[in-house]
This record gives sequence, C-alpha cells and structure tokens, in this order.
Amino acid sequence: MDPGGKPSTAQMLVLASSSALTALFYSIYRKRATTVARLKEAKKVSIDQDLKALLCEAPGRCVPYAVVEGVVRSVKETLNSQFVENCRGVVERLTLKEEKMVWNRTTHIWNSTEKIIHQRTNTVPFVLASHDDDVTASVRVLRPLEASELDLETTYENFHPSAQSLSSAIGHFLSGERPKGIHETEEMLRVGDSVTGVGELVLDNNLVKLQPPKQGLCYFLTRLDYDGLLRKQSGSLRLWQVLTALVGVAACSTLLYILWRRYRHHRRSRKERLLLEAFARQQRQRLRELDVDESRLAPNICSICLSRPRSCVFLECGHVCACVRCCDALPAPKLCPICRAPIDRVVTLYNS
Repeated sequence: MDPGGKPSTAQMLVLASSSALTALFYSIYRKRATTVARLKEAKKVSIDQDLKALLCEAPGRCVPYAVVEGVVRSVKETLNSQFVENCRGVVERLTLKEEKMVWNRTTHIWNSTEKIIHQRTNTVPFVLASHDDDVTASVRVLRPLEASELDLETTYENFHPSAQSLSSAIGHFLSGERPKGIHETEEMLRVGDSVTGVGELVLDNNLVKLQPPKQGLCYFLTRLDYDGLLRKQSGSLRLWQVLTALVGVAACSTLLYILWRRYRHHRRSRKERLLLEAFARQQRQRLRELDVDESRLAPNICSICLSRPRSCVFLECGHVCACVRCCDALPAPKLCPICRAPIDRVVTLYNS
C-alpha cells in the first residue's frame, strides 16, 4: 500500500484475479452439483420385455432423464480396428499428437507440450442390449459423440520419435522448439462392452431410443456402472468445492488486508492531524506566555525554543521543526514533537 493509503497495483491484481477465479470455480461447482443431483434423481430403467410398456405409460412416451445399463451391440456393420486383429467396435477415434519441447524465455527451462494435429472419429449405429441373451429388447443410442463423457478404450498406442541430426538440433536450439515425435492412438467403444447410458429415453415408432436430454442435462456414455459414474462425478464435485473455498479464502484475506491497511492509515492520519492541532495550540499558548507576536516570527524559527532557526531534519518522518540544541535536549526515546514518530536519525541542515 502506498503512503497515500491506496492499495498497490499488485494487491489489486491479486484481489481481482482471486475474485474472478472464485466466481469461475463457483459457477463450475454449481454446474457439477446440479449434474450430480440430477444424476441421483435419474430413473433407473432395465432393458427387458416390459420396457416398451413402461414408456407407453409414461407422459409423452418419454422418460426425461433415465439410466440404462446394457451391452453394446451393432445394428448392422461394425468398425474394425486398423491395428488390432479381431477387434470390432461401434465408435473409433484416431488421434495424432505432436509432442515437442519448447524453450520458456521466462523460466529458462524446456517445457514439454503436445498438440493434436489430426483427429478423426467414426461411428456406426448401435444399441444397448440386455445382459440376458434371452431378452430381445434393446435401446438404440443416438448421437453418441454429443455425450459429455464418452468413455472409449485405448486399443492401440505408438510413439514415432523424430529423426535427429546435427543441423536439425542446431536449428531447433535456435528456434526454441525441439520436436520429440508423433504420438498415435486408437480408441474404440468395442462390441460387447458393458455401457451405462444416461439421457432421455423415448419410444418412437415402436423403437426405444436413448438421446441427449433437454433442459441442459448431461448426456453420459461410460463403461463404468451407475455407482462408479456417481462416485466419479461426486469426486469431481468435491475437487471444485475445495478449489472454490481456497480461492475464496484468498480473495477474502486480500480484501480484509487492504481494508485493515486502509483503516490503519486512516487512524495514523487522524492521529497526526490531532497532534498537529495540539502542537499548534501549545505553540500559540507559549507565544502568548512570552508575549510574542506570531506574525513577527521567522518562518524557519525553531518550534521548541522559538529563538533559533531550524537546523535539522528528523528521519524517518521528515519533519524540519527544531534546532540542533533543542534536538539534543529531547528526552529519550526521542520523538518528533509534531507527529510523535520515533526519531531514527537526525540530519543537520546547512543554509548557504
């Protein structure tokens, strides 16, 4: 805080950034809390022969937010893995990531970074069937790529290192970027995987469909069971709750510190003003006792003896109000006669 009592730029930056982060983290926490609450309220629906009858009795032949657990089955064709034999699925994601080291000019160290240079996702129509092979009922899954958590299994992973030479090493050193290689991965939702789907369950043209829910609810397709999904979302909720609390405490602490410093500055200013007023009254009273006209006094006269010129400055307060002889006569511990601040050292003034 500066001598004027105003917060410093650093303090204002800390307060603004911590307040903004608190608001951001709290909004994320509220969104996650709503997701967990609605997930707990979601209706569990079994894939059996009574599924269509259940939806026929529901309003609008729809369950707005339902939990369905089943086995992945393809409707017609399947997707074959490009790297693993006899690996079939209904969702395939191919990703190429470039990994490189980048020189940080601030910290003067090499940081590892990665960037997706290509990603392609293929899908085919699929359903969730019952774990019981005797049950023919199934649920068609629509728009799986819109799921906020699409849990895919990594079926292939390989790293292709970059070729290095002396000339390329020198060029990379000068440019500040040092390629490491290309990371290639294949992820699939395989046929036969157990999947938990959470979304809107509707009966349309005698076909049961699971689709993204309305009202801003989250759409889930995960290989976890319902309890595992709920634990994962609750754990994420606690993380954002802790982050919100920590950043909020930092913002409140910064604000209280600024207000406390401002209050101290106000008290100190008020005390100095009262001391100056009291000193002026005492000086006027002394002038009356000595029968001296205040208008005839020199502007640089010593405020204590009223006879010799001021010839020293008190540090650290900076007041110039006394002569050297009166300064030496001050009782210990020496205090400035104007502001009552401790006198750390005295500098003699020489008028030319």
